Amino acid sequence: MRFYVNVDHIATVRQARGTDEPDPVRAAVLVELAGANGITVHLREDRRHVCERDVRILMETVRTGVNLEISAEEKVLDIACEIKPMQVTLVPEKREELTTEGGLALGDDKVRSSIQKAVERLAANGIRTALFIDPESEAVTISKNLGVDAVELHTGEYANTNSLDAVDWQLTRLTDAVVLASENDLGVHAGHGLTYENVMPVAAIPLLEELNIGHSIISRSILVGLDQAVKEMKTLIVQARGGFLEV
Repeated sequence: MRFYVNVDHIATVRQARGTDEPDPVRAAVLVELAGANGITVHLREDRRHVCERDVRILMETVRTGVNLEISAEEKVLDIACEIKPMQVTLVPEKREELTTEGGLALGDDKVRSSIQKAVERLAANGIRTALFIDPESEAVTISKNLGVDAVELHTGEYANTNSLDAVDWQLTRLTDAVVLASENDLGVHAGHGLTYENVMPVAAIPLLEELNIGHSIISRSILVGLDQAVKEMKTLIVQARGGFLEV
């Protein structure tokens, strides 16, 4: 399994004061040194946290790999096709949302058509593609038909669940989606809302290849430092995987 750290919320703190610190680029260096397998960063249309400058410098300095999250909007696609990150994960965006609220609405004809064009354009530029989807069989099947390389399963509903029965059901739902995606030769990633308290059951799902985690790590880093926060999360993932994590 690969462990990617999302550095968006380093930029969120920076934007709160409209200054130049803390710098997500510097944070990414510390994250890599702490043992993460890659950096995830979301360039939103409204640039509410990460800006184009951040992404461009990250592309020059990250030694592992950059997973760039974007919508299918033309201007951000232009940037992605120019800088050519290791992977682009297409995600839904709403201006009014605090964070991504769910997977892409692939059952919607207009959304699906937009995603299809984006995937084709990215692929033509040699960029690996992934779709952020809810853990549902229909979404996995549509993703396969759209020709993407991978899917990232939205773990938000699992993370926000309180009762034990509901947690078990969400884990079953995630596991079924992982199996189906793998059977369809799709890379299988997961993320959103994962914390130090809830990550291990998800990390333990067989065939799951990658976790993307941000907010919980950045939050803990305020208390213990970024190096320690990344290492603590990595330790939990390694334990859940029986002592193995891809390097």
